[in-house]
Amino acid sequence: MQSESLKGLRIRLEERRERDAWFDISSRQVREGTVRYYKAKDPLTGEWLFKVCVDPEGKVSVRAVKCPPGPRFAQLEGSSMVFQPSLREGLLYDVISVSYLDEEGRVRRKVVSEDGVPTAVKEICDIELYETATGKSGAHSRHPVTLVKKGDYHRMIALFLVERAWPIAPLGVENALKYLKHSVDVLNTVRRLEMASEEDVYMTLEEEHGMQREEAQAIIEMLKRRGDLLAPKEGYIKTALK
Repeated sequence: MQSESLKGLRIRLEERRERDAWFDISSRQVREGTVRYYKAKDPLTGEWLFKVCVDPEGKVSVRAVKCPPGPRFAQLEGSSMVFQPSLREGLLYDVISVSYLDEEGRVRRKVVSEDGVPTAVKEICDIELYETATGKSGAHSRHPVTLVKKGDYHRMIALFLVERAWPIAPLGVENALKYLKHSVDVLNTVRRLEMASEEDVYMTLEEEHGMQREEAQAIIEMLKRRGDLLAPKEGYIKTALK
């Protein structure tokens, strides 16, 4: 997963159960197979715990067991993405759908068109139309799907984060990509200036990295929410002591 969009994402296997069971929502049946638990530390949204269930037929379910705090991500707890065998040998597919917030703050999901595939998804894996990947026609025939190698559970988890979590993160998807690209630049600049006025930080970031003020403000606010930056007094910021 050597993608600029996924810079800083850490996924670690915590537990592997060769034989376990789970309830499959789509078939409404108890299934048995291999179960893995992964911890994921996403620099944009926070820490997650995922349960990855693999049934003997090759279908893989990636479920969010524990989510970062907050009313948005809490709604993703228990949500899952299902990857199924495609026509291409050794590749699993999933119809691309992204989360969004409705007017009441509830998390919804919509299937995207070819033009609506998030940039980060394109960087992670190959994209094909459902009909090409499965040989089936129907409601999803002209919708794009992701293609992931069998056993690449890290990439499947990354796709969950990009499609389900990033779109409802406070920054939004486009600013999220900027955040991941420049957050280290912002932290290094503030650290070098010690306790600095935000105005000095904005000017330095523009001169050294070509960042616009609005972009820098969005990243600084996100770093404050994550506890990486502190505001000891109004108009000033510094890095948190670790």
